[in-house]
Amino acid sequence: MSNVDNRISFEIQERIGTIAVYPTGWSKELNLVSWNGGAPKYDIRDWSPDHGSMSRGITLKESEMKKITDLMASREKVAEAK
Repeated sequence: MSNVDNRISFEIQERIGTIAVYPTGWSKELNLVSWNGGAPKYDIRDWSPDHGSMSRGITLKESEMKKITDLMASREKVAEAK
């Protein structure tokens, strides 16, 4: 049986923006994050004020983020047409 280190490493490559701030000081953010030395991905999750702790979140490849922005733009056009 091997002794596997299950720690996850991360590096916030770019802080894009804060979506919400909670009374606890934590905030939901959109960032570009490199997980375990991999290519950076768009990341949406809650972070502690010092960014040392985080909640579960969602990571998106560039193509997936593009699809979301396209979907939101289409939704806005429909809302404007009403």
